[in-house]
Amino acid sequence: MTMTRVRAWASHGAKQKLEPIDYEAGPLGPEEVELRVEFCGLCHSDLSILNNDWGMSQYPVIPGHEAVGRISAVGDQVKGLRIGQRAGLGWTSASCMYCHQCMTGNHHLCGQSVATIVGHPGAFAEKVRSHWAWAVPLPDALDISSAGPLLCGGVTVFAPFATYGVKPTDRVGVVGIGGLGHLALQFANAWGCEVTAFSSNPSKMEEVRKFGAHRVVSSRDRAGILKAANSLDVLLVTANVPLDWSAFLQTLKPNGRMHLVGAVLEPIPVGAFDLISGQKSISGSPTGSPAAMSSMLDFASRHHIAPQVEHFPLSKVNDAIAHLAAGKARYRVVLDADFT
Repeated sequence: MTMTRVRAWASHGAKQKLEPIDYEAGPLGPEEVELRVEFCGLCHSDLSILNNDWGMSQYPVIPGHEAVGRISAVGDQVKGLRIGQRAGLGWTSASCMYCHQCMTGNHHLCGQSVATIVGHPGAFAEKVRSHWAWAVPLPDALDISSAGPLLCGGVTVFAPFATYGVKPTDRVGVVGIGGLGHLALQFANAWGCEVTAFSSNPSKMEEVRKFGAHRVVSSRDRAGILKAANSLDVLLVTANVPLDWSAFLQTLKPNGRMHLVGAVLEPIPVGAFDLISGQKSISGSPTGSPAAMSSMLDFASRHHIAPQVEHFPLSKVNDAIAHLAAGKARYRVVLDADFT
């Protein structure tokens, strides 16, 4: 049986720099595909796993869960994919395929799902493996050099539009215009919504409008936030820091929804009457199912939605991580696989 050695970049402990390694991948499973990585996005979730911010990291960690490349090997029970086909892989690399969540199309909520970078070798590597259902074919019209962040950040902000029935006539707010938020603005605008951006960075105001915002409000200005009171149907929070939650809840119309996709680590204080009086909701979601990812990629291709990216060679991954950690990324980082 042929074995596969894979070169990769790994961290051996929390907040330690990545070092080049190689590992034995073992035999390819019958339902697995192997993707030869061409590009991989660097997501803030990679940073959180590297630092063990969420308490779930397993070292050594090979990060990378926004991979695009060509399928280089397929197991003998793989369906619908072929060697040489271009595909992408996001946060999840496998799910059980038989539980209620999987059988109803919510594979990303499977209790036995496998995160691509938790206890599983990620895509800061020559190759990465997944169950065939999670290797999502890429539309031909998509620019693959910038497509990686769509596989995690893109589906994370796209999925709530379908899940909660956001209408083209709705007014949508987006809080935090970074890696997730700049994509959320583009999706909301293309969806047909009137879009309000809430940003803490005045230097981004012109760019924010180019991404699709019809108006921009400082997320640090309580008075400015309150001027938007009772104006929004949906408020999508992509920030991962504490906010003036009471003020933001007041921006919602009756029956409005505040939806969280940013991993805010602190508890969110909410007064019961802030919800009851306007029949408002607070919800959250992770990434999305393979079907949601495929729909998102088709929508992005059709509407020319793409992340604004900065490229680093994978061999300079520690520089890229420092760039992201310093808050300098505008707006996503993509690593170019440069193994020789």
